[in-house]
Amino acid sequence: DLQICQHRAPTCCTKKMEESYQAAVRRERTQSIQALNFELKYMIVGHITAFQEAFESLLRFAENRTSSLFETAYRPMAKEAAEPVKELFTDISLYILGAETTVESAVLRFFDSLFPLVYSRLINPGITDLSEDYTECLRLTRQDINPFGRYSKNMVTELSKSLWASRMLSQALSLGIEVINTTEHAALTKECSKALVKMQYCPHCQGLTLIRPCVGYCLNVMRGCLASVSELDAQWREYISTLEYLTNEMAASHDLEIALMGIRNSINEAILHAQLNGPQLSTTVDKVCGQPKQQEGNLSADNIVPVKEATETQKFVMAHASLNNKRREFINYMKRSRTFYASIAERLCDGDLVMRDSSTCWNGEDVV
Repeated sequence: DLQICQHRAPTCCTKKMEESYQAAVRRERTQSIQALNFELKYMIVGHITAFQEAFESLLRFAENRTSSLFETAYRPMAKEAAEPVKELFTDISLYILGAETTVESAVLRFFDSLFPLVYSRLINPGITDLSEDYTECLRLTRQDINPFGRYSKNMVTELSKSLWASRMLSQALSLGIEVINTTEHAALTKECSKALVKMQYCPHCQGLTLIRPCVGYCLNVMRGCLASVSELDAQWREYISTLEYLTNEMAASHDLEIALMGIRNSINEAILHAQLNGPQLSTTVDKVCGQPKQQEGNLSADNIVPVKEATETQKFVMAHASLNNKRREFINYMKRSRTFYASIAERLCDGDLVMRDSSTCWNGEDVV
């Protein structure tokens, strides 16, 4: 009653043993593919972790640096500006990690929140009544009168270029893990299970427990079993090319570190621009939002404090030069894995599974 290991010679197998062998080959094949995938998956997961840690470190540094701008140069509004600054960097982080948001909406929302503070603390420091209605009017007016000039749009442009590549790389790495996990659990067909039993276990039915499959025979069986997986070859090669492109984009002119470092300077330039155009802004705001209650006192020259460029930039770039090194190491490894899915049958037939240095092997029917 044997279905797979039919042979003219006497046999020590039963139909139940054949069923056990089929369960064994399915389990072994999954384990073999998992073992092949492990190094590749480990590299991608490791890079995702390293990328996210370095990115969070960059964000914290840039956020602290931006907060220090208000504490040193714009102290009257430092406390109230803390929340909009925090929200800006949270939005940037969410964008990188793939949230349904845009850099433009994050930056413009920040400047919407910033304008009421700049207007009431720097341009007209005598304002005492900053009601919710008046604050909201200032927020909405910001979009029409553009108090920050070109600086808000420039910030959107610079950040969009650099953060786009980071966002895409983050998503691409997650996709790579998904692909590998899917191939690990690809179901074997009944025909494949039978072919694997015939290759690996049918010799046992004749007491030939030490004989192993011939190399060519193993390759034919594995290629047939893994035809659907090896079809990923073209897409996998394209995927590696995309990773290489994104890595180069991040390391080139759209550099993530430099863009995040530039946030502080962009905000400073925007505030200075608004202060210098204070009288015109006040006239327009008074027409749109009305005149709020004021104390005695007007804008003094002391309110405009230029920011000294710290030597932190150099330290910052040096501290995160290692991120570029990690990118290079990672992409070099991934380039070596270009043929991963094309050569999966050869890799599974390598090692202990087949007979290499012997004159005898199993060809599916007999010992040759």
